[in-house]
Amino acid sequence: MQEKENVLTLTYDLLLYIVPCLQKFPRSQKFVLADRLQNNLTGLLELLIEAYYSRDERKRAALQTANLQIEKTRYLVRLAKDLHCLDLRRYELIAGKLNEIGVQTGAWLKSLGR
Repeated sequence: MQEKENVLTLTYDLLLYIVPCLQKFPRSQKFVLADRLQNNLTGLLELLIEAYYSRDERKRAALQTANLQIEKTRYLVRLAKDLHCLDLRRYELIAGKLNEIGVQTGAWLKSLGR
């Protein structure tokens, strides 16, 4: 149970960290890339909450979708870095947190078995 709560907390904390960063994006990317990043992370949090409170197949489906959402978010964060919307320090912090969320989500999914 602790691991599941931990991934929820990590995702919430990442969202809390990234929202102020997104507000500093250049105007040309604020309403496209920044919006997409915030929506992806908010959607990820919603999927993890759904998995936490669901049973069996709905839980597995929510976690599989969350896994895909994490991968999409990784690419968007990398794009933000490459477009110089995020500096290297923030990118490394966000990427590290995303990796940790991905590892814990994968472990949770694996713990459900086949």
